[in-house]
Amino acid sequence: MASSQKSVDVTVRGAGIFGLSIAWACALRGAAVQVVDPFGAGSGSSGGQVGALAPHVPETWNPKKAFQLDSLLMAGEFWSGVEAAGGVSSGYGRLGRLQPLADDKAVALAHGREGTARALWEDNAVWEVIPAAEAGSWAPVSASGLLVRDTLTARMNPRRACAALVAALAARGVEVQPEAEDAGQVLWATGWRGLKELSEALGKNVGTGVKGQSVSLRYDAGEVPQIYAEGLHVVPHADGTVAVGSTSERDFDDPSATDDQCEALIARAALAVPALQGAEVIERWAGVRPRARSRAPMLGAWPGREGHFIANGGFKIGFGMGPKVAQVMADLLLDGHDAIPEGFRVEDSL
Repeated sequence: MASSQKSVDVTVRGAGIFGLSIAWACALRGAAVQVVDPFGAGSGSSGGQVGALAPHVPETWNPKKAFQLDSLLMAGEFWSGVEAAGGVSSGYGRLGRLQPLADDKAVALAHGREGTARALWEDNAVWEVIPAAEAGSWAPVSASGLLVRDTLTARMNPRRACAALVAALAARGVEVQPEAEDAGQVLWATGWRGLKELSEALGKNVGTGVKGQSVSLRYDAGEVPQIYAEGLHVVPHADGTVAVGSTSERDFDDPSATDDQCEALIARAALAVPALQGAEVIERWAGVRPRARSRAPMLGAWPGREGHFIANGGFKIGFGMGPKVAQVMADLLLDGHDAIPEGFRVEDSL
């Protein structure tokens, strides 16, 4: 049953990573929250497989990269709090990432970033060049014999993370409802369909959906770093699987259909990471990710619609940005405090 309008401070429309995280942040501050999603929690791109919480390269610093760094550093405490509240594991683990270096030019560039990482990340994380042999049998193929290893990157099981947030919210009496009337401040975190509706409402293109396909392999890699190689994210999860993704498809007919592009992912992964050769494919998945016109998350007030707000467009980085997005949007919704950085504002995609 929907909550009565008088008792609700915030209505969150959309139960993907942004909607659920913001609802949780508001609930932690004592707000009465209702979450509404006709498709159910994690039904869109937030119900995928990959879960690579990876930073931008540590150079040419800007407000976007600083925001992402804050969020990645907040993630451990954020997810441990969610798990403690609801009793469901999110699959979070800050295990780092390996990236192969193709040639001398790539090696020199990576060495240069060791110093900028020390300056920008300080003692919070390390970016370093290591021999591929140090990664053992899990090492990706590297033409130079060297890898970048960073300790800032984390993994996340997207479905488990959504389930963990749903459980944490339920522990505070907040259920995801299929429908309810608007009440209080209204946040729209409705993914690629929401970007389409916003574009229609404003009469201009503010973003679109980009389909992605991924696969899940049965391979228990243990507590090892994820790999980014040959344009692929290869993410070992705690449940004994490895996720590989993703494609980027601007034109598509069926948002959830998989095709031979999944087979290409499997073949490429086996070439890039020899340990995965012959691993059983246990699931193929497809979904559509919201991509705001600016490519960055799209956060702030809905133009011309008093009391309505937007949190959308976390293209490929939504889970990594979730903790910080939740914090700044809760500040805006509950206190009227606007700490959204330049580049992330709704106006930046108009």
